[in-house]
Amino acid sequence: MTRRNDPLPYRPNVGAVLFNRSGDVLVARRSEANRPLPLAAAWQLPQGGIDPGESPRAAVLRELAEEIGTARAEIIDEYPEWLTYDLPAELIGRAFGGRYRGQTQRWFALRFLGEDADIRLDAHLPPEFEAWRWVALAELPALAVPFKREIYEILARAFARHAAPGERG
Repeated sequence: MTRRNDPLPYRPNVGAVLFNRSGDVLVARRSEANRPLPLAAAWQLPQGGIDPGESPRAAVLRELAEEIGTARAEIIDEYPEWLTYDLPAELIGRAFGGRYRGQTQRWFALRFLGEDADIRLDAHLPPEFEAWRWVALAELPALAVPFKREIYEILARAFARHAAPGERG
C-alpha cells in the first residue's frame, strides 16, 4: 500500500470480517447520510475508530454493536499487522472531518453467533448502513471502493480458512 507524504496522520481503526455459519461474510452499504464518498453504492465490511485507551479487540466488538446492532460474535482470528490505506486526493480534507489522510487498521475475523434477525442497522441512530447481506469471502475485493481493494484482497487470502461452512475458528 502506497503512502503519500502528507502531514495529516492516519486514523486508528478496527475492521470486522464477520463470518456466518455458512462461511459467508457480512457486507453493508452506507446510509445516504453517511456517504461522504462519491462511491456511494460500494459495499464494505464493518469498521470504525478506536477510542482513546480502548484495545483493538474491545473496539471491534463495540463497532459491531454500533454499526450492525449486535455484538453476538466471537473473535476467531486477527490479522498480525496493521494495514494502512490513503484516501484519494479528492477526499483529503473532506472525509473524517478533514483530520486524517487515511486509516491504519487492525482487522479481525469473527464468527457470528446470532441469527440474521439479531442484525439491526437501526440500533444506533442515525444508522451507519442502509442495507446488508452475506457474500462469499472471495467476492470482497470486487465490492470494495478502489482505495480499499488491496486491503480486502489481503483479508480474503488471510482469512480464507474461516470461510468453510461450520468452521469453528
